[in-house]
Amino acid sequence: MKITVLNGSPKGELSITMQYVAYLAKIYPQHEFNILHIAQRLKRLEHDPAAFNKIIDQIRESDAVLWGFPLYILIVHAHYKRFIELIFERGVQAAFAGKYAAALSTSIHFFDHTAHNYIHAICDDLEMRFVDSFSPDMHDLLKEEGRKQLAQFGRQFLEAIENQIPTQRQYPPLIYREFSYQPELPSAPVATAGKKVVILHDASLADSNLATMVARCRSAFAGEVSVVNIHDLDMKSSCLGCLECGANYQCAYTGKDGYIAFYTSTVMTADVLVYAGQMVDRYLSARWKMFFDRIFFNTHTPVLAGKQVALVISGPLGQVPNLLEIFRGFFEFQGANLVGVVSDERGDSANLDRLLDHLMARALNYAQVGYLRPQTFLGEGGMKIFRDDIYGRLRMIFPADHRAYARMGLYKTFPQAELRTTLLNTFVVPMINLPPIRKKFDKLIKEQMVQPHKQVVAKA
Repeated sequence: MKITVLNGSPKGELSITMQYVAYLAKIYPQHEFNILHIAQRLKRLEHDPAAFNKIIDQIRESDAVLWGFPLYILIVHAHYKRFIELIFERGVQAAFAGKYAAALSTSIHFFDHTAHNYIHAICDDLEMRFVDSFSPDMHDLLKEEGRKQLAQFGRQFLEAIENQIPTQRQYPPLIYREFSYQPELPSAPVATAGKKVVILHDASLADSNLATMVARCRSAFAGEVSVVNIHDLDMKSSCLGCLECGANYQCAYTGKDGYIAFYTSTVMTADVLVYAGQMVDRYLSARWKMFFDRIFFNTHTPVLAGKQVALVISGPLGQVPNLLEIFRGFFEFQGANLVGVVSDERGDSANLDRLLDHLMARALNYAQVGYLRPQTFLGEGGMKIFRDDIYGRLRMIFPADHRAYARMGLYKTFPQAELRTTLLNTFVVPMINLPPIRKKFDKLIKEQMVQPHKQVVAKA
């Protein structure tokens, strides 16, 4: 059988993910694995119709498609995203329809589920027969058990194609409503009072809902506000995955375009950030994805701590909960406060006026009083994954992160770093777990747990 592998890594053959594919090709030599370096060749595919059509013809002639990719900012690389957009823009979905598909990624398990949700949904939108996702740790290929599970994944995928197993669509088609937003209510601008407000958007048409929503957001503030269309930013390309930034945040694009200077001087110094975007397939635009990928010049160091973030989305956001989880996870990891989200998917213009005005006012108020919502599992769990790996196996690659994490006190959150906890677990816990003592302890535990909190309440 012919398996077309769509490589989503900008590093091409130097992708760790492609080593997993190479292993499958080695242990299943009776099948042909044809790797196409999509992300690395995106510019040519975008500007050379013949090169793009050649890719589509290879897909059309294959028995199945394996989407192989590394993780880039909680989803796939911007170039991979753009290729997916081109499939729909150029009307070549028929080449994918009916083909069996699977997804293979490598990462350290930081939001790999959101990337796989995205690819699975895209396969459903292309009417493919999606079989399975496989998301190993980047180093699992070096372990016997990792190789065993990879082989099983490959076998299951190949047998599904051979036996033409039935598959069921998991993600329903998106339904866009016909609605033109025309503001109806007068604005009541709120003074920024020294707080820096930055509105970032990617509106391409002046009369689009997104452009009108951005204008409404701007009118909600009295005072200076920076409104930036990211299409106007000097961004030559997306992240190269070169890892030159790991040692001291020195990006390969430093001095070659205007992104880093803009991000450090405008985004990182803002108090309120408004991200406004048009949904394109199951995410925002590839331009937005490029913007987020380029944040990696800061590697894995949070740089938006304490900032208030508002999302303004044009499109059926409620039908894609995965997108909201991506943004919640990203901004929580960054230490920012996601104030809220407004979309144009329901309600009339007057209602949208109120929602946008209130969201902007609330973001500004939160900035003024310093309100930060406690992190959920998305931010807390995500940071601990990076804390552990930067302290351990990734320190050699990302020493800049290691220095930052030490400076930020993240390593002090290791349980073994807390002397009181260590002493308690070493000497007290064994005594409490002696049967006679444990029996008495169990009767008192609920009262003892709540007692310190009661004392705080009593003093309030």
